[in-house]
Amino acid sequence: AGMKKPVLVSGTDGVGTKLRLAQLMNKHDTIGIDCVAMCVNDIICGGAAPLFFLDYIACGKNDPVRIAEIVTGITEGCRQSECALVGGETAEHPGLMPDEDYDVAGFSVGIVDEEKIIDGKRLAEGDVLIGLASTGVHSNGFSLVRKVFDVEHADLTSPMEELGGKSLGETLLTPTRIYVKAVKALLKAGVDVHAVSHITGGGFYENVPRMMTEGLTARIDLNTFPRLPIFDLIEKKGGIPTRDMYNTFNMGIGMILALPAQQAAQALEILKAAGEQAYQIGQVVSGEA
Repeated sequence: AGMKKPVLVSGTDGVGTKLRLAQLMNKHDTIGIDCVAMCVNDIICGGAAPLFFLDYIACGKNDPVRIAEIVTGITEGCRQSECALVGGETAEHPGLMPDEDYDVAGFSVGIVDEEKIIDGKRLAEGDVLIGLASTGVHSNGFSLVRKVFDVEHADLTSPMEELGGKSLGETLLTPTRIYVKAVKALLKAGVDVHAVSHITGGGFYENVPRMMTEGLTARIDLNTFPRLPIFDLIEKKGGIPTRDMYNTFNMGIGMILALPAQQAAQALEILKAAGEQAYQIGQVVSGEA
């Protein structure tokens, strides 16, 4: 690998109750992207490039067509994250799961040179925070989403004006954005990324503090990035307090990076060239997270 001291980094996750949306809509070709994304987005936070991915699909009854659709998404996720799909497992659980039910999980292993691990140790007051746009709800908070919209009985297919003409089902099933190529582009260009946070379950309030070190905290200006319409709809429909929204969902920002202020403009240009919508959303300041 051309590294002085290679370190393996691994991550494992599943899709969660977003799977129920896929089952209700009988659309199974994108949730595999979510599964890969939840793993590789975590390990890139440490600066590790994903090497390979394996999946585990549990089902009540093995429907080859449906399994093929699921694996199509997993394959696409691996392409997007530039890692190999080296295998997997499909297990039938008759009597334990209904025939039409299934669950998807997986894990990925990546590699990084020890001296290039991103661990927050170089984080400093004055570092800027760069936010990478999300594609929607991603793969977290779906138990609340399903309750808010009563998805078992909701109209999931009709276009909605509040969602720009998209249906509720289409919007909610939008795959999780994979940020691996973008972060790798920054590192390759020599941008000194000090810390990274993948905004998953727990939203801003639980994930951003994880990238901070003692004596430092984040100051984020919510006016610096657009809030996606789906979150406005969830908040209004569910009567959910704004703080709870930012403590549950990504609210339009799927990953946050901390880096030196003098490299902010360069980083934004690199991210734009990599196809990302990126925003300078705040800074690191002294204080307790």
